[in-house]
Amino acid sequence: MLKKNVPVPQTVRPSPQAVWRAVASSTALETGLSVQQLEKKLQNRSQHRFAHIKLAS
Repeated sequence: MLKKNVPVPQTVRPSPQAVWRAVASSTALETGLSVQQLEKKLQNRSQHRFAHIKLAS
């Protein structure tokens, strides 16, 4: 049977805010800290040990 040429759907990249939220919520579950505190820490890159490394998005 012949297959029809069906276009492959484009993948949508998550926004940096969505990545921060996902990392913060995952870390909050593991550590017991609040998601809001962890999001602020992620967004304030100047206080991080690895500030020169960006999150994958």
